[in-house]
Parts: sequence; structure tokens; C-alpha cells
Amino acid sequence: MISALDHIALVVRDLDEAAARYTTLLGRAPNWRGRDGGAEHVWFQLDNMALDVIAPIGPGVTGDQAKQRLDEHGEGMWALAFTVPDMARARHKLARRGVSCGEASRHRSTHIETGAKRYWNTAFLSAASTHGPFIFLIEAAESPWPLSERSVNAGVTGLDHVVIRTPDPERATAFYGARLGLDMRLDSTNPDWGARLMFFRCGDLIVEIAHDLKAGLSDGPDALWGLSWRVDDADAARARLANAGLDVSDVRVGRKPGTRVFTVRDKTCSVPTLLVEGNKAKAGAPAS
Repeated sequence: MISALDHIALVVRDLDEAAARYTTLLGRAPNWRGRDGGAEHVWFQLDNMALDVIAPIGPGVTGDQAKQRLDEHGEGMWALAFTVPDMARARHKLARRGVSCGEASRHRSTHIETGAKRYWNTAFLSAASTHGPFIFLIEAAESPWPLSERSVNAGVTGLDHVVIRTPDPERATAFYGARLGLDMRLDSTNPDWGARLMFFRCGDLIVEIAHDLKAGLSDGPDALWGLSWRVDDADAARARLANAGLDVSDVRVGRKPGTRVFTVRDKTCSVPTLLVEGNKAKAGAPAS
């Protein structure tokens, strides 16, 4: 049913500043800037997904939703969009699995300079079904969007994993595994880390569900939390970002054998961010 993660949306107040920050972090510039529905956005197309950075600019459905999100939660991760090959079949299957999914609708973005238009066939899942996170489906495009060109060496090659925090791991397992149909590759509880971590394969990346053992169980909402980006050379990527003025940790050995990682501590629009070398979305310990 779900074939890939199409994109992740961030919501920000200052689009120019956020675009500059992620151009630096990713080592590539956005290759689309559009507006519609009271919002403006920049789109970074990577090898295995896209990053969509959105800011409200006035009244409209998307602008109103983005403004409300900023007012209630501030900047950060806003939405996950999963690719489905066939929207009608996906909606039918989700309904049979007890997931409330809205009618499919066509969404548009108009390039602010050229007037060119992009369209997406989308359907939104209810917050009650997702247990909080803003999640929607996008029907696979007939041809892929062009990649954002790398502007520097030692840039990000793609997304390794997206982290979702949950107060109820069994509920999250039922939703992401049984209902969305993602392939669970590992379910690991480690008291030394203070966490139970569940890894679901989605295309060639991982949706990681994290539960804080000390916090215990509750029926509160799940929350989109952090991103881990792939790089070919952690030392070179760290040096590049440090020279650009970002606060970065030292490179360290990751928890997963064969990985080396470092943390980006600022200028990520409030998204906890890790860069990882040597991980290819296989089951095993977390890279962090």
C-alpha cells in the first residue's frame, strides 16, 4: 500500500531564513519555491524523499493551518506524507483497517517566479487515527520531481530515519505496522538508553518509533520529533557545517555497528538532527 516516504513538512516563521539554514545543512539549494492557499514553501528534493519547508503568508487553508500550528507548537516538524501507488485502493484498504481517511483532493503549488504549477493528489488521515501526528497520503507522480543539485561536497545524500515519539508503543505498533502496513524490522527495549525503539522500513529509510521508559505509558498523543540524515563522510560533513558556523558535536561511533554520527545542535528550526555515516536502513541498533 505505502511504497515510500514522499516528503516531510516543516513549518517555520521566516521562510528565507529557514531556506538558508537547510541549504547549508543539506548542502543543496531548494529547487522549487511556490505559494498557494495562504502559504509559501520551498522544496528540497533528495534522492529518497523531499523536505518541504512552509510558512504562512496570509489567509487560506494551508496558511491558516500553518499559523495555528506555529501559534500552538512553534517551529518544527509538521507533517509526514507517504507515497501510495493507487490512492483509491489505499483509501479502501485503510478504511477496512479502521483508519479514517478523507476524500482525495488535488493540491497545487504555483512557482512564485515562473508561474509554473505542480499538483499532488492527496488524502489526509484523521488525527484520531494517527494518534496526533499530521499524516497524509500522496499518489505517486507519473515522473519524479527533479533532484536539488548538490552545491558543496560532503552534503546530505538522503534521509536515514524519521523519529516519532509515543507514550503508547503498542498503540503505535498497531497503527504503523498493522494499519499502515509498514514492515517492522526491529523492536528493542534497552534500559541503558531508557527507551523502547521500534524500526519500520519505508522504502529505503526507517520510521523509528521511540518510547521513553521512564515516562511510562499514557494515552497522550504521539509527536513527530527528529530527523537523521545520511552523509558519505561524517568528518567532512562536520567540518563543513562547523566552518559554516553551526554548533555541532564531535563525531562519535554510533550505536549501530559500522556507523559514525554527530549531532547538529542549532539552526535546524527546532528539529533534533543527527547526521550519520554508514547506515542503509537495515534493522539493527539505532545509529545515534
